[in-house]
Amino acid sequence: MTNSWLDEFPARIEELDQAHLRRRRAVVAPDGGARLRVDGRSMLAFCSNDYLGLSQHPEMVQAACDGAQTFGVGSGGSPLVSGHSAANEALEHELAAFVGLPRALYFYAGFSTNVGIIPALVGAGDAIFSDALNHACLIDGARLSRAQIHRYAHIDLDSLDHELKHSSARRKLVISDAVFSMDGTCADIPALLALCERHDALLLLDDAHGFGVRGPQGRGSLADAGLYDDQGTRRVLYMATLGKAAGVAGAFVAGDAALVEWLLQKTRSYTFATAAPALLASALSISLRVIAKEDWRRSHLNLLIARLRSGLAAGLQGSDWQLTESHTAIQPLLIGANDKALAVMQALREQGIWVPAIRPPTVQEGTARLRIALSAAHGEADVDLLIETLITLSRSLR
Repeated sequence: MTNSWLDEFPARIEELDQAHLRRRRAVVAPDGGARLRVDGRSMLAFCSNDYLGLSQHPEMVQAACDGAQTFGVGSGGSPLVSGHSAANEALEHELAAFVGLPRALYFYAGFSTNVGIIPALVGAGDAIFSDALNHACLIDGARLSRAQIHRYAHIDLDSLDHELKHSSARRKLVISDAVFSMDGTCADIPALLALCERHDALLLLDDAHGFGVRGPQGRGSLADAGLYDDQGTRRVLYMATLGKAAGVAGAFVAGDAALVEWLLQKTRSYTFATAAPALLASALSISLRVIAKEDWRRSHLNLLIARLRSGLAAGLQGSDWQLTESHTAIQPLLIGANDKALAVMQALREQGIWVPAIRPPTVQEGTARLRIALSAAHGEADVDLLIETLITLSRSLR
């Protein structure tokens, strides 16, 4: 009998091991701060997207417990069958009001949101215009749509304008992250909307890393661009995840009421999936109030960002390592070669600090980096320790 292709998986997994591409660790958050217990060891973590430190917030934990007591721990069905609870309904109204848009639709996960809504909006014969550094869920959603994909240079509006101008498609969809997850760069939202208006296009904006931390009261990148409750946002569908700054799980898309109703009816990852449990909506309702009320969290986070940037700028002079021009909680430190980035990550782990090394294919060849994620849960001493350790390693690992 000839060998089956199924017999190849052990060797293929070994190849991943050799490239250090297999990674999953069970962690415990012992005190709700910036530390995680990993394999029995306490680690100072700069790897979480919990930007406001809300994942262990006691009021949100209590709300989830109360929600479980009231609704149970599962939804039991699709939102269009029996899974759309009163708590989920209330959350959708709160989310729409929070970002200043007419209507919102609440999903169980962020990846499935973008993968589902893009094929619901466009299909064969239509055109998608995608930033070169968009997240994988936007890329996969575009591919599933079967629309023609035009990939424009990262935040290059002239390139986008050229592509839009020369497209003959009637339906045009521009898709872009608001804050790019591996670079910390930000889209020029007013300029994107202006191009969409000029070329009769719709903008799908993924604000996974801006919601909660950008704009007045953390209302997101649209509000930061001065577009909160603005009638000019008719051409934007605003998507954000709820497992990062909001501290829980899930995602939502908000926009024109007719567009959102269309997505409710036509998004397969919404229609054919079990709805998110109501206990999460209960916690998220409290999260929105905390985000708006506790502005000190964003102020503290911004202080830490400035402290990290100034400390590394001074300490890494003359080093090949380069801190990118990001003023968000995402602070990528470019190392270059894959093996060097892995060596720095391992050296940090030996010092009790967890910062992930990001390598191709997630980023371009030759741009392997440490993705430093800051949180309001960090203290100034935590950031100072990271700065000092990185400066020391930059000298010893040259």
